[in-house]
Amino acid sequence: MPTRRRDIRPEGHVGRFMEGSDDVLAGGRRPDGEADVSHGGRSADDLIAEALHERGGPGPDPDVWPPEAEARLAAHLHGALAEAERRGWRSADLDSYVLRMLSARHLRLLRGGRGLRGGSRTTCISGALDLLRLLRSLPRLPSLSALAAAPGADAGVDVRVLGRVRALLAKAESTEFPEEAEALSARAQQLMARHSIDRALLSARTGTGDAPSGRRVAVDNPYDGPKAALLTVVADANRCRAVWHRELGLATVLGFPADLAAVEVLFTSLLVQATAAMLHAGPRRDALGRSRTRSFRHAFLNAYAARVGERLRESAGAAVAEAGGKDLLPVLSRRDEAVRQAVDSLFPNLSKGRARTVSNHEGWAAGRAAADRASLDGLAAVAGPSRVPPGG
Repeated sequence: MPTRRRDIRPEGHVGRFMEGSDDVLAGGRRPDGEADVSHGGRSADDLIAEALHERGGPGPDPDVWPPEAEARLAAHLHGALAEAERRGWRSADLDSYVLRMLSARHLRLLRGGRGLRGGSRTTCISGALDLLRLLRSLPRLPSLSALAAAPGADAGVDVRVLGRVRALLAKAESTEFPEEAEALSARAQQLMARHSIDRALLSARTGTGDAPSGRRVAVDNPYDGPKAALLTVVADANRCRAVWHRELGLATVLGFPADLAAVEVLFTSLLVQATAAMLHAGPRRDALGRSRTRSFRHAFLNAYAARVGERLRESAGAAVAEAGGKDLLPVLSRRDEAVRQAVDSLFPNLSKGRARTVSNHEGWAAGRAAADRASLDGLAAVAGPSRVPPGG
């Protein structure tokens, strides 16, 4: 199961959600230079505080919400975004979390407000208040900036290799034949594993190699547990570590740049393939007609992750054996240790998640079968210009 944080506690990008000058947005002062005025004996900040608590205040009613309060609300949003960045949140992390906790409408407001300009003033202010509540409750995330700034950390994957991998995975996602999809995905893993090995050997020879870095990956509902398990096995097969922040719908993946690129593209593709296979299996009901679809799909995805992890490790191991076997192991061991140290430095209080009991045997068997239809010996299926489905 994926590693989880035990104690997580709480690049800004928001545009003007209503028209106004930069002075108003930055400092809450009117364009003519006058200071904020009170409204019924309450300042703009008082009105915002009351609305945030949702009790005893006027709420975002356009008839009672003065322009000064709108300007102050924009300033509070910018301040909250700056604080989120200091707490380790990147723009992509915020996008994912806002979609998880609020809505696409709020995400459009976060990105610049253009999606809400056509809405009512009340809708605009209400959405901004929702965002401010969420931003102020953000837990602290370990900053990846120090890792990203490490010497050589920008030495990423060869774009030609990555292009070939993406092409293989695109075919795997589009094919109607599960055996072909399995073979294409296995081939993509082998390509990325061999590229990682080449990078490691070059680093060992020159002494000027890359260093561990980090990325965050969205892991959202439904079935976030099995999805996190899939990310974990993909990360492990590519010599990376995944730390799951369950409550946030995010995972932090640490490893060397080429390996991180492999994790990202493989996880995205395998999740697409697993979801397609799961939906193809259809809904399930028990003998009394009660729905068993959720437990079936949960078990299906858990089994898929388990079996895919086995297959990816087999592919990665074959690449190591082909590249040099035992002579390569000390080099890879040093890289593994560097990743472990990066994990320990960012997450000193990790706990292991416990595996959940799978209650749907049919879903487990179906998920494992979906990941186990093709033999790795079927890689020849991707070698030639044409691929014929089994029995075709």
